Amino acid sequence: MFNRLFCCLLFLSVALDALAQPAPSKPNIVIFLADDMGYSDLGCYGGEIHTPNLDRLAKDGLRFTQFYNTARCWPSRAAILTGYYAQQVRRDTPPGVPQSGGGVRPTWARLIPDFLKPLGYRSYHSGKWHVDGLSVAGGFDHSYRIEDHDRHFNPQLHFEDDKQLPPVMPNSGYYSATAIADHAIKCLTEHAEKRASSPFFSYVAFISPHFPLMAPPEDIARYKNRFRKGWDTLREERLERMKRLGIVNCELSTRTPEVPAWNTLTREERTMWQARMAVHAAMVDRMDAEIGRVIAQLKSMGAYDNTLILFLSDNGASAERLVRGDGNDPKAAPGSAKSFLCLEPGWANLSNTPLRKSKIFVHEGGISTPLIAHWTKGISAKGELRCNSAHLIDILPTIMEVAGSKKPETWEGRALPPAPGRSFASVFAKDDTLTHDYLWWFHADNRAIRIGEWKLVSTGLDGSWELYNLETDRSEMHNLAAIYPERAKEMERIWSEKMEAFRALANQPDTPAKTDKRQPE
Repeated sequence: MFNRLFCCLLFLSVALDALAQPAPSKPNIVIFLADDMGYSDLGCYGGEIHTPNLDRLAKDGLRFTQFYNTARCWPSRAAILTGYYAQQVRRDTPPGVPQSGGGVRPTWARLIPDFLKPLGYRSYHSGKWHVDGLSVAGGFDHSYRIEDHDRHFNPQLHFEDDKQLPPVMPNSGYYSATAIADHAIKCLTEHAEKRASSPFFSYVAFISPHFPLMAPPEDIARYKNRFRKGWDTLREERLERMKRLGIVNCELSTRTPEVPAWNTLTREERTMWQARMAVHAAMVDRMDAEIGRVIAQLKSMGAYDNTLILFLSDNGASAERLVRGDGNDPKAAPGSAKSFLCLEPGWANLSNTPLRKSKIFVHEGGISTPLIAHWTKGISAKGELRCNSAHLIDILPTIMEVAGSKKPETWEGRALPPAPGRSFASVFAKDDTLTHDYLWWFHADNRAIRIGEWKLVSTGLDGSWELYNLETDRSEMHNLAAIYPERAKEMERIWSEKMEAFRALANQPDTPAKTDKRQPE
């Protein structure tokens, strides 16, 4: 009883102290980033998974229906934090650039905290990093960085403020999503106590629901029978809900050819596959719960109403099949620390409903992300959809605009290359005509470009180009390249022109400053 009373008094003291200090005039900014979560997994995007906290943000904010990522973890993080295409900053290097994919950024490719610090912001990072260099050395004031992505229950390589922490022992009660939220809350609590008059930027990068599929058993139990209908029926049901919500208006993409029809599986196979999707759902469910705890902290410190919250995923759901880390014990319960399971193509089809393909590919299933934007004081539209096409490169200019500034044109006396993104803050008030001249993709030799409603896409450098009108065919089921060959040829020319420009920028000589402590991956 005494301990509970003490905790309540301490909480009240912190809250009153925060309220006593002047609130920052500039908005706070929080980015919640999921890892390998599909386009339609969230409840508010038509999925079966219980996500009440994100659903509430969507109800009082905006949902974007055509927001794009880069199809993979590290290029997406580079695009978010630098505001450039990853190929421009050597983080997903094209052929002809003398670094492997995921190289070292040029010194001019600064991260968001560098641009917010002169505006009075404190910056905090919690979770996955997957950017070259160190997080605190990269501008964050505090960081909890998990480099071991193969062990949600007991990571062996993790850091606080760039200093390595002891490995987490098995059966310690640790879980990655909870630990990431704990650190974010720790930073916000300290901010409320010591710097309540300053705005903050909190970058909360979950590893969930990235493989290995691991989740607390009580979370998994809630989804034991939820997916018994199988991927074929559930995809159809998701699409119908998505149409009612206004998220999409297209047909269902065909099942990935290697995936068997659900009704051809044996009872044992169905049971095994249901268990995998139950763990994936549990990971998203737990992530939502941890986001709810961070939101509760924002409310307790009086910061919630003036905080721009963005939630999105780094790529589409993964169809990968592999075993790493401590391996997969076939006798271990699915989702436990001794298991190592992946979602694989069948359930990736469901998670990315109704879109085609998955992570790594640049068809819509690989590059489409839900984006929820919530800001009580800054978003007048509530519960609306935004169908403007936009990209991760737009996040940095949006943050700078809401912070009342622009990204500087020079850094340490050097002119910064023009960045391709543009702010989407204008759509917070109304659905306007926000457009890009083009959006561009290249990853693992997969290529795409979108101009207006038209998209040109190819699987591999040797693959033939496919042309789609996304206004009528978001699921990319009707290739129009043979009908509009001149349009396809012109879009291919523009794609190649951009590739050469990005390659030239990445190849410019750059000497890192002596004080710039980079850590190649």
